[in-house]
Amino acid sequence: MRVFKIKLCLFLSVIIIFCMFSCREKTTNPNINLTLSDFAKLDTSAYALNSHRIRAYLDMMINADNDSMAADAHLKGYYSNKGSFLWIDRCGVDNRADILLNYIRKVNEMGFSRNKFRYGQIERDLRRARELDFDTSHNSINRVMARLEYNLTKAYLRYVIGQRFGYFNPSYELNRLDPYDKDSTVVTYRKLFDIPMEKPDKAFYRTAMRKIGVDSVAEFLKDIQPKSKLYWTFYEKLKQTHSKTQRIKILCNMERCRWRLKDYPSMHDKYVLVNIPSFRLRAVDGNKSLGMRIGCGSSETKTPLLTSAIMRMDINPQWIVPRSIVKKSIINRIGNRSYFESHQFFVRERKTGKKISFDKVTREMLNSSDYLVVQAGGVGNSLGRIIFRFNNSFSVFIHDTDQHGVFSQEDRGVSHGCVRVQKPFSLAVFMLSDKNENIISKIKYSMTAQIGGGIVSTDNKKNENSELKKDTLNHSRIISMINVTPKVPLFITYFTLYPDFEGNIKSYSDVYGYDNVIFSTLKNYLGY
Repeated sequence: MRVFKIKLCLFLSVIIIFCMFSCREKTTNPNINLTLSDFAKLDTSAYALNSHRIRAYLDMMINADNDSMAADAHLKGYYSNKGSFLWIDRCGVDNRADILLNYIRKVNEMGFSRNKFRYGQIERDLRRARELDFDTSHNSINRVMARLEYNLTKAYLRYVIGQRFGYFNPSYELNRLDPYDKDSTVVTYRKLFDIPMEKPDKAFYRTAMRKIGVDSVAEFLKDIQPKSKLYWTFYEKLKQTHSKTQRIKILCNMERCRWRLKDYPSMHDKYVLVNIPSFRLRAVDGNKSLGMRIGCGSSETKTPLLTSAIMRMDINPQWIVPRSIVKKSIINRIGNRSYFESHQFFVRERKTGKKISFDKVTREMLNSSDYLVVQAGGVGNSLGRIIFRFNNSFSVFIHDTDQHGVFSQEDRGVSHGCVRVQKPFSLAVFMLSDKNENIISKIKYSMTAQIGGGIVSTDNKKNENSELKKDTLNHSRIISMINVTPKVPLFITYFTLYPDFEGNIKSYSDVYGYDNVIFSTLKNYLGY
């Protein structure tokens, strides 16, 4: 960009004034004898734009910028690689900056500080640029223009990335929250988040930058706003809330609504949704719905957040005991036949499926991943009488339980990660697309028949299964597996504020502490 002089603008202004005065009668024009030499005094470096100096100031800003958000990293990379100026040109700064500032001005309504988007500095520098209020020190024309270029891009990227994808990255942060194995050099974390979601990629950054150049800033800023209706419900609720604790809770749930997931319950007529903080499951089929209490993973063995689809129901399933439980509770019972028999435990070779005689089971086998400890299906099985299977990378499922007393507890974080359901039979019927009475009858019978000889729950509280009539075993009515066709979408999610069936927002405890984790990032935008 070659050096150009703002004196041209001043020259044109003088010509206009000259014309205005010349139109008045009986007024002597004081500028009638002006020549170009009279404008020499305007030839000053205070109004000279120099691209090399602007680049030098940009480099200084990059070096002084210690911010480390994703938007900041891309910002620094862009200008370090001598990316073209986006906001400034030889005419100064146009209304694209004003459009952006109008959006930044309103970030306080969503709980953020304007200063985290350099609002004050941008506003001051825009005024200087438009009033030609420059000096030869910290507010020279090239320095002001460099600040505008850098800060406008910083504010723009922070805003569009945050509003389009979220200010918090759950896939990164939550999956580095719970270490379960570590040595002197490597820490292995328990994966807790596996929900497919959109993320800012190179194509998005290119699009965002291009929108500035083609004067589509207004259209783009409107398009990247969250689409979730729940987000805007929280947005309005935040305006009416003054309690710091409640505002933090709203902010965290607003953030969850910003995440652009690849699948939502609203995209389906029939689905199952588990909200962990509420300890409840919601099954929806058009205008019909089913709700029930659940038990889920404890704070040490959290139920992962995921999206999948229920594809099969297994009745009277066997339970492969997790190795953590084998090492903690079973390995020291080697040789205790009554313990193994009362719990219907047996050992099986993993590769061949061959059952190992009790007398040949050794401690080495239980310590080895080549062998499995299995609990036979039926009465007393820890999975209960039915399990709902869906693809996931955690080996967690939704299932019945032999301990129904858990559903009377307020804190129902009791499992090793699976979701236990209060009404397994009702949920099984819900899964059926064809409500065939014969199939339903067989499911009921198979779930209540006296299969197996394990310990029956001593819980005296009534539960759904206890009210179903027991019958003499009839093998012709026993079914062990039913495919769910079509598959039913499943969403295991985490909201500490969420609407009930009537649409009323309910508040729940942050049982896994995820609100605290999210807020630790969001507070970077709040100014405290």
